[in-house]
Amino acid sequence: MRKRAEDVDRTRQRIVEAAVHLHGTAGPGATSIAAIAERAGVTRMTVYRHFPDDTALFEACSGHWMSHQKPPRPDEWRTIEDPVERLTAGLTDLYRFYRSGEAMLALVIRDQHAVPESIRQAREAMARQYVEVLAEPWPGDADPVRRAVIGHATAFSTWRSLCREQALTDREAVEVMVALAGVVGVGGSAG
Repeated sequence: MRKRAEDVDRTRQRIVEAAVHLHGTAGPGATSIAAIAERAGVTRMTVYRHFPDDTALFEACSGHWMSHQKPPRPDEWRTIEDPVERLTAGLTDLYRFYRSGEAMLALVIRDQHAVPESIRQAREAMARQYVEVLAEPWPGDADPVRRAVIGHATAFSTWRSLCREQALTDREAVEVMVALAGVVGVGGSAG
């Protein structure tokens, strides 16, 4: 029985690794159960036995991928009281994560239509948390202009535009976005 359980676990792991590989190379929208089964060396029915729906498969896939990443740590940013220092630390952490996970993140964001609603909602909640934590220490933290700039600064698409399309380093991109946040909104010189 123990051998059987180990075989089941190995099969499940092969399926998850196949899904991660395909999501990171073709994207979730182009990944079928048949392709996952083929890459894992199992039947489609075996995939469905382990993962009865897309949500279960996506959760396992996301969990496996994230276990190999160093995710952003907004709780650590929150310990920094100075707004400029907190924003600098938060964006540095986010941009490092974006760079290391760029291939997967780009495809998952591109194929959001294929991502289960609960996974999209969790990602959106995390994005809101980033903005909340980074906007908190600024004077007039509810100011919609500064909050919009901080939201823009935390977006993967902003990092990609600045660092890939405009060829800035992560550090330069952080400096640009921190400077912009400093001159907009309540008490800023822009506007």
